[in-house]
This record gives sequence, structure tokens and C-alpha cells, in this order.
Amino acid sequence: MTAIPEQDARKSGMIIERLGSKGDGQLRIDGDWVSVAGALPGEEVRIAVSGDRAKLLEITRPSPDRITPPCPHFKACGGCSLQHLADAPYRAFKRSLVVNALKSRGLEPDVEETWVTSPGSRRRVTLAARRTKAGVLLGFHSRRSDDIVDIHACPVASPEITRKLSALKELAAPLAPLKGEMDMAVTAMPNGLDLHMTGVATFAAPHDVMMAGAKALAAGFMRVSIGHDVPLVQATPEIQVGKAFLRPEPGGFLQASAEAEAFMASLVRQHLKFALEVVDLFSGCGTFALRLAEESRVHAAEGDAGAIEALEASARAAPGLKQVTAEVRDLFRNPLHAGALSRFQGVVLNPPRHGAAKQVAEIAMSSVRRVAYVSCDPGTLARDLRVLVDGGYRINFVQPVDQFLWSSHVETVALLERGGA
Repeated sequence: MTAIPEQDARKSGMIIERLGSKGDGQLRIDGDWVSVAGALPGEEVRIAVSGDRAKLLEITRPSPDRITPPCPHFKACGGCSLQHLADAPYRAFKRSLVVNALKSRGLEPDVEETWVTSPGSRRRVTLAARRTKAGVLLGFHSRRSDDIVDIHACPVASPEITRKLSALKELAAPLAPLKGEMDMAVTAMPNGLDLHMTGVATFAAPHDVMMAGAKALAAGFMRVSIGHDVPLVQATPEIQVGKAFLRPEPGGFLQASAEAEAFMASLVRQHLKFALEVVDLFSGCGTFALRLAEESRVHAAEGDAGAIEALEASARAAPGLKQVTAEVRDLFRNPLHAGALSRFQGVVLNPPRHGAAKQVAEIAMSSVRRVAYVSCDPGTLARDLRVLVDGGYRINFVQPVDQFLWSSHVETVALLERGGA
């Protein structure tokens, strides 16, 4: 849509027609969809249009679904986009993302109501830090911008993390760059906080880096790692995964919410519980594999060597597990082939956002009976499920899981089985 000059861009009495996939209100102007951040369906608004976006100037008739956002930073911070939407339509929106993506690929299975994680349950956040003349900014980016919104509260994050925001800002002071930004990844473990910092300013002296690490330990962080340096540790971060205790590497991937992880794992485990042998593809550090090994022999494959090392160490130390084997493997370039897959009775895969096209093509040609697909992107999930269905699989169950609360992201667990009804 051609940009409209500012003097002609202001429009009053406009009615928002729907929520777009990013959580923005949308309406049609001259046949084209225009997105209005912060607006809800049915609202009458005054806006300033620029291209395919518009700035919300005033809500002249609010939606009955509009509520007061719980976060004081909501209007500025880009971390959340839907705190102003009431619970029932919010859950319906998350479900619609999955339903619409599947429908676009000609798939119309039953889709469960959205399971939603609790506020304050996000155990893993990555904060951006930058030094300015006025001091250090620490927080999340504003919407569609590199600007950092300085935060002092976050109702999404674990209270253990938010209580350390001022300490994190103090730690960032000697390390944050003037241009670009430093990332501070904080993970709340049952036994304490893990801190991993990257992007430290090149001008930061080694002494400043060492002092920042020591201060972090004194501030109550149990492990502190800066870049690729050997971490400073006063206690080893660990989480319980079924019978096993997992010790992730510094900066290692974990599901954002422990309760969401447990819920998704319960669905996967129930689906695959009668499989004698299971393969876990894109296994990460083993949050599915270690649980599945309580009933089945498991082979795990993952491209990150550190994650595989953590998985193997946890499996060796855990009592009562069946055999767990693992390999470092780039499943995008070198997927496990159909012949190798066919010795397994179950597959679980949890790929990154862009899905697993090559690996799914091999699964579709295999004789594996049951597949559990955990996805963080409805679009690539729908694309990959289409391939599996065309290969003879039936979709038994689809569960949207909202572990990124008040965002436009949704996780999905899809359970499939080969053969007839």
C-alpha cells in the first residue's frame, strides 16, 4: 500500500475488523489490510496511517474485551502485545493461530482449547543492555525497534528474576557497549539463578569483567558466564527432569516455562509410552528424552554438542532409566534417513522455528508408528504436518500451548499415528 502523506493520513471513525497474527488490530483501507498496534476488534479508532501500518491516536469506542494491562511498561515494551485483551478472547486468538495455519494447508483436525501458563512462570529471559550518557538501559526492545525500554517490573518473568533487575543493571554498567547492546540471559533454576552475558563491550578491561563476575556471585547468582570464558560457579544449576537431574550448559536452551515443559512432556510421553524404542530429534539437552527413557530405550540427535554432552551426563547419573544413546548431528543437512528411523516405534521432534522439512520427509517415508511433533511456529508446523499426512499419518490430537504469555507466539503439540482409524 502506498504511503499516505502525514497531512492526509489521519482518519477518524475507523472500525477494527480483526486481530492479525502478530496481535495487532487490523482494518481494510482501500482494499488493503492495515495493522494498528494496541487496537482490538470492534473498536472505533482515530489513526494516522503510514503504508500498511497505522499509529493509534485515540480509541473513541473501546471493545468490551479491553482490560487494563498488568504491566506498567506495556505501552512502550515490545515483549508483550496482548496484555490489554481479556482472557477468553485471548485464548481463542492463540488457538486461531494454529487452526488457521493448519487450514491453509488443507488440514482441519480438532484443535484443543489453549493451555495457558501462569503469570510470573517464565524461567528464562534475555535482557538487552546498553550504556548511554544518562546511564545503563536494561530491558526489552520496543515494538519493531532497536530501542531498549528500561524496565523495573515484568509480570511474565519469574519473581526470582525480576527481584534482580537492579542488580543486573549494576552489573551491566562497566560492561555494556555504547553502540550495539549486550545480552544478559537469566534462567531461574530450582536451586538459584544462572547468568550468561554476551556482547560485552570491547573496551571493557579484563579486570572489569572479572569484577563483574565476582559481583554477580556476591549478588546471589549461582553461576556466571561471560562470553566463552570459563564460568564462575558457586553452585551448579540443575533441574529435575523425571528421575534425572539435568545440568544445562551456560546459555543452553530450555523451554521458557517449567510448567509448560512438564505439560508438553506429559502429552508426548503418554503418546509414546508403548514404544520400545524412541528417537528424539532436535533433542536439546534432553527434556523429552530423559523422561521418555523411563519407559523406552531412547536415541537422541541434536546439532549442539554442549547440549548432547549435558544430556549424556544426566542419563549416566540417573537411576532406573532405560538405555539412552545420543549423537551430535545436523538434522537440517543430514537428517536421519527413513531406513534408520524404521527401527523405532516412536519419534518426537522439537525443531526451531523454521521447522524440519528434510527430516519430516524422511519420517513420512519411514514405518515409524507414532510421531509427536512439538512446534513453536504454526506455519512451519502446518507445512510439515501436511507432508506427514500425505505420507500416511493421521493427526490424532493438536494442543496449543501458550508459554510465551501475552505475546503473539504459540507452541503446539501435535500427535500423529500411522495407519487407519
